[in-house]
Amino acid sequence: MLETIVALATPPLRSALAIIRLSGEDCFKIVSNFFTKEINVEKSTIMHGFIIDGEEKIDEVVLLAYKGPKSFTGEDSVEIISHGSPIIFNQIIGIAIKNGARLATGGEFTSRAFMNGKMDLIQAESINDLINAASIEAKKITLMSLDGSTSKLINPLKKSLGDLLSNIEVNIDYPEYQDIEVTTVDKIIDVISRNNEYISYLIKDGKKANIIRDGINIAIVGKPNVGKSSILNALINEDKAIVSDIKGTTRDIVEGKFILNGILINLFDTAGIHESEDLIEGIGINKSIEKLNTADLIIAVFDNSNFDEEDKKIIDLIKDKKHIIVQNKEDLIVKNEVKNNVIYTSAINKDVDKLKEAILKEFDLSKENYENPSISNTRELGILQNCYNIGLKVVQDAKSGIPIDLLSADIKEMYLQILSLLGEDNDFDMAKEIFSRFCVGK
Repeated sequence: MLETIVALATPPLRSALAIIRLSGEDCFKIVSNFFTKEINVEKSTIMHGFIIDGEEKIDEVVLLAYKGPKSFTGEDSVEIISHGSPIIFNQIIGIAIKNGARLATGGEFTSRAFMNGKMDLIQAESINDLINAASIEAKKITLMSLDGSTSKLINPLKKSLGDLLSNIEVNIDYPEYQDIEVTTVDKIIDVISRNNEYISYLIKDGKKANIIRDGINIAIVGKPNVGKSSILNALINEDKAIVSDIKGTTRDIVEGKFILNGILINLFDTAGIHESEDLIEGIGINKSIEKLNTADLIIAVFDNSNFDEEDKKIIDLIKDKKHIIVQNKEDLIVKNEVKNNVIYTSAINKDVDKLKEAILKEFDLSKENYENPSISNTRELGILQNCYNIGLKVVQDAKSGIPIDLLSADIKEMYLQILSLLGEDNDFDMAKEIFSRFCVGK
C-alpha cells in the first residue's frame, strides 16, 4: 500500500487561495481526522467545512474529494482549497503529516499518475514542460503532448517493430508452426529501413518544435565597438546593455530575451573578441568564445568601414557554425555596397527587422511546426536518435550476412528504446508480445 502524500499544489506565496493536495489509499481516513465532516464518498464530491486541530479551528475551506481511479493519480485524492496565507497552508500540511500523511517529493503526484496508468511518460514529462512554457506557441505544442496526441506518433513504430520481433521469435522458438510467415533478411531490411525513414522525419520535425518550445540561444560576437550592444538593445527594445564609444565597455556576457514569432530568443551580448593583455578583459573574451561554441546561432557583427585581420579570425571561428553576418552602422554604408548573405542594419536607429527575418529563416519553421504534435522533448529526441542509429546497424548487418537470430538482439533493443519513450520498457515481456499477436499453443 502506497503511503498518503501531501504537498502544496500552488506557489508558496501569500495569495487569495491555496490548494493542498493529498493522495493515497488512506487519504479519506486521514483527512477525516482533521475535517469537520467525514469523507466517505463513491464519486467525486465537493464539500464545505473547517480544518480543525483538536478543538481549534484552523481555516474555513472547500474540499474536493476524488474517488480513485477517477483522479489525477488514480488513487483516492483530496484537494483542500484554503485561504492563501502561508501560516494557514503550512499549518494544514503539518496537521496532515501529524495524522499520518507524508510530505510528497518533487513530481511524486505525477509519478503516481504514471505508475497507475493514468498517463504515459511523454504525457508526464509534458506537465513540467507546460509549466515552463515561455510563449503561447510553446504552450500549444506542450498541450498536444499532454492530451496524448504526441504519443500516437509512436504507435506505428511500436506496432511495426513489435510485429517484426514477434515474427522472428516465433520462427526461432516455434518452428513447427508452418502457417506463420517466415521472416527473411529482405523483410528485415525493408521494415527497418521504412521505420528509420519515419524516425528521421520525427527527429527533423521534433527539432523544429523543440526550438518553438525551448527557444533559441543566440550569441552576438564581434570586435569591440562594432555595435553588438546596440544590436541587443534594438532586438529586445530596451537599453539593457551599456553602449559607449570606449572599446571594451562590455567585459562580461549581457543577457536579453524577447519573443519572435512565438519563439523565445535568448540573446547573449559578448565581450569584443580581439587580442588583449588586460587580464579582466581576457576573461571576458574567453567567455565570449565559450558562448560562441554553445550557441544555437551566432550573430557576427562587423563594421564595414574597418575590416581587418581580427575580423578574419572571427569569421574563421564561426565558419562551421550556424551564423548570420551583420554589417552594422547601415546609416554609414553606401547602399550599393549591399551583398548577398550579409545583413545590413543600423542598430542605433533600431533598424533590425531584416535581422529578425534572417533569424527565422535560419531555422526554416513552417505553419505545421506550430500546429502539429511532435516529439520535441530533449530526452525523447535522444531516444529516437538512438533508435535510428540501431536501425542503421541492423540494415548494415543484415546486408553483411549476419544471421537473423543475431539481428533480433538489435531489433529487440530498438523496440525497447521505443517502449521507453512511453515508459513501457519495464513491463516488456517477450512471451506476452508473441501471444498477443499469434495463436501459439492453442
